[in-house]
Amino acid sequence: MASFVFGQGSKLRTAGAAAVEYDRSLAWAALLLVSLGLVMVYSSSIASAEAGRNSGHNPAYFLLRHSLYLVLALSTATAVFLVPLRLWQKAAPWFFAACMVLLVLVLIPGIGREVNGAQRWLKLGMLTMQPSELMKLAVVLYAADYTVRKHAVLKNFRQGLLPMLGVMLVVAWLLLCEPDFGALVVVAMTAFGVLFLGGMSGRHFGALLAMLGTGFALLVLSSQYRMQRIFGFMDPWSDAYGKGYQLSHALIAFGRGEWLGVGLGASVEKLLYLPEAHTDFLLAVIAEELGLLGVLGVIALFVWVVLRAFAIGRQAALRERNFAALLAQGIGIWIGFQTFVNMGVNVGLLPTKGLTLPLMSFGGSSLIVNCVAIAVLIRIDWENRQLARGLNA
Repeated sequence: MASFVFGQGSKLRTAGAAAVEYDRSLAWAALLLVSLGLVMVYSSSIASAEAGRNSGHNPAYFLLRHSLYLVLALSTATAVFLVPLRLWQKAAPWFFAACMVLLVLVLIPGIGREVNGAQRWLKLGMLTMQPSELMKLAVVLYAADYTVRKHAVLKNFRQGLLPMLGVMLVVAWLLLCEPDFGALVVVAMTAFGVLFLGGMSGRHFGALLAMLGTGFALLVLSSQYRMQRIFGFMDPWSDAYGKGYQLSHALIAFGRGEWLGVGLGASVEKLLYLPEAHTDFLLAVIAEELGLLGVLGVIALFVWVVLRAFAIGRQAALRERNFAALLAQGIGIWIGFQTFVNMGVNVGLLPTKGLTLPLMSFGGSSLIVNCVAIAVLIRIDWENRQLARGLNA
């Protein structure tokens, strides 16, 4: 209902003589998130940078790198906005295949880079690339294109669902080899969410969810490392210096922040107490320094981005632009679900997954891909408005 209401509001605006050519509210929400992310990455990473040998003990090390990533992200997003959606649809299978190749390359010794026991990165000169982040974009593009192409047989398990399921099993295996369980969860939910929105049988969807739940449970039970994360999440205080260390310090950060926070830059938990403060647990530092009101502001911005994604998809569907509609709503599912998981981990509602906060956390691949996704959304909206102007002329 919300997406319908917002969609109709945008439709009325585009019909006016002074219609805006793109969704300014979406663009501003994304810019506010990346801007706040830049500030908080610097604030949360000063102690880690000063203590790190790789950073040369430069307190602005992560700020400089994140600024470089942000410039690359905004430049790439600007270029992506100029690409028509029909070209994205044509390129979707090839882009997906290329990302599959990258997932294979990252597993080859000497090519893939290993950090903390995970082999997820490819070295590109001074920078690194994480293929699993590119795969999130590739999957939503491929799933939208696949759903449109297979719409007539989508309710048929053998012809509609089975081919996509087979492809996703290969992607899942490659991601688990890294391992990157968090990316696997996001990719699976996004892909099958798009299929469901595109008309997949409800009975098949229910069976698929049951199968995915069983598969994830077996993956957890088969790995001592994942089981420790689950038990640490259930009762972090039972082993606050061991498997519950990250969550216990994240909760302490939330408790210290109270309503208005302790002030920007005044966090104690970021002083090497809270691991990954500038990546996975950035929200905990926001809570400590900006308080509950700061966290609610961040949540409100993400909610608006997701609502606009579904509204833009609704507008595209009304104009029978099925690929654009599924792509927009798929991006909404992806960003919304990953945000929910990251925030759930930070407040102790979900076990640690190793997922960044979209548009905000430190990480070049994640930031660039997220900005590209927002640019694609704005492009879909722009094309919707051009069609509306043509119809109203």
